[in-house]
Amino acid sequence: MSLEAGRKVPEKVRRRRGRLPRIEVVDLFCGIGGLSYGLHSKGLHVLAGFDIDQTCQYAYETNVQAPFICRDIRSVTGADIIELYNKNSIKVLAGCAPCQPFSSYAFKNKEKDPNKYDLLYEFGRLVNEVKPDVVTMENVPAIASFKLKDVLGDFVRTLENGQYKVDFHVVYCPDYGVPQTRKRLVLLASRLGYISLIPKTHDKIQYETVRSTIGFLPELCAGQSSREDALHKCAALGDLNLRRIRATPYGGSWKDWPEELLLECHKKKGGKSFGSVYGRMVWDQPSPTITTQCTGIGNGRFGHPVQDRAISLREAALLQTFPMDYRFFADEKEVSITKASRYIGNAVPPRLGEIIADSIVQHIRTH
Repeated sequence: MSLEAGRKVPEKVRRRRGRLPRIEVVDLFCGIGGLSYGLHSKGLHVLAGFDIDQTCQYAYETNVQAPFICRDIRSVTGADIIELYNKNSIKVLAGCAPCQPFSSYAFKNKEKDPNKYDLLYEFGRLVNEVKPDVVTMENVPAIASFKLKDVLGDFVRTLENGQYKVDFHVVYCPDYGVPQTRKRLVLLASRLGYISLIPKTHDKIQYETVRSTIGFLPELCAGQSSREDALHKCAALGDLNLRRIRATPYGGSWKDWPEELLLECHKKKGGKSFGSVYGRMVWDQPSPTITTQCTGIGNGRFGHPVQDRAISLREAALLQTFPMDYRFFADEKEVSITKASRYIGNAVPPRLGEIIADSIVQHIRTH
């Protein structure tokens, strides 16, 4: 037996040998757990997720293996969160405030609801009260635009006033192994020193594609479900929309239809700018951004590359980088396509959660 086996090794010696302190995470606005799952899969200890949507509890607790706390974030105090952490851990507070207030549509209606940005300010309040070692936030790129610079700017100033070093930039998700052309703002902040996202893991020729992600799944007809996989089910189409998808060539859209299939809005000047609506995905490219309406062909380029239907729930989940064994419902034979689409589209891709986890671990090793 070595001499060190019988005595406590000093903390600085353990760190020098590459052993990390315990990194603990509390996830605000956790939803069904995409971010938490990514952090958990990289060895971070997720202690709990907070969200106002009780229906997310099953998926969160089953996959992340951490408690789901159904609370309005406005009623949560710093003390509620602090009591979850262990004394000597590295404390991470994660929060992805719902992105709808920061959409381009919301800009046009900004004055109608002056309180709709409160959730990001509530996140800042909790950072002030908890004083975690590391903070991470993911949101839509528009939050960094000039129209919302005060909202993001106030959050960054809150962090800087709390002695955090802050780094944020817009991430093109294919650069990190996510098979969709999703762009997200990722913010990291630390009281330990400078922190940043790890370098890109993929270049253009390495991008994950629609084919590499969903090409192995069995064929479906519109409205059909797979016997082997209850989540591999797609929305039914009426006769007119079946004619439309059949008239859409590979990689094409409504612009390829004959006149009699066009919608009235497409005949107007304003409607012509939505070129991807009713479009098909392309096999050897990343998919478009997966949204809460991704299982409907009229909501974007969500048509299957070659089958006459919109993508299935399973395909949407895989494109969001959820693994095949991720459980969304206790009984997946009674799945609501609308509800499942909302869960999947609102989630942080778990792969992006893994990248954030790797960035935090690298930061802790450095500091």
